[in-house]
Amino acid sequence: MICYRLRCANHHEFEGWYKDSATFAMLGQKGLLSCPECGTADVEQAPMAPAIVRRGRGRNVPQEQPAVDGTRAEAPPAPVQPTQPVLPDAVLSALRDVRRTIEDNCENMGKNFADEALRIHHGEAPERGIYGEMSQTQREMLEDEGVEFHNIPWVRDTDS
Repeated sequence: MICYRLRCANHHEFEGWYKDSATFAMLGQKGLLSCPECGTADVEQAPMAPAIVRRGRGRNVPQEQPAVDGTRAEAPPAPVQPTQPVLPDAVLSALRDVRRTIEDNCENMGKNFADEALRIHHGEAPERGIYGEMSQTQREMLEDEGVEFHNIPWVRDTDS
């Protein structure tokens, strides 16, 4: 695991944990890195102080490292990989509102979403709002057919 200090175009700084530097580079090239505070995908590495490790008595002992302001700071704790980015409450609230609106006004097609979207597109089913799941293959098929759809971040009601 490797930890990078990151900064978005809006100057929010945060950490990201990655399997290795190649994984970080691949995610960056595909535009899959995003700021947990504002959501922008315009993210780059920020300067960071290296962790300095001194060997003594057969075990690693982390040394203090200089903080950005020139004072001394303790070495960082052991890495913990976050399960998902932390979103500001206002963003989570808005995403919950979007989810409720979709659930109240559209039909859940589940795994049949792509088939029903295609039927609606071809006029074989009544036009209406639907939502559900689809695979990458189904996504590509809908794109090839010219079917309009949008990916919506689907937060659980219990997220906070």
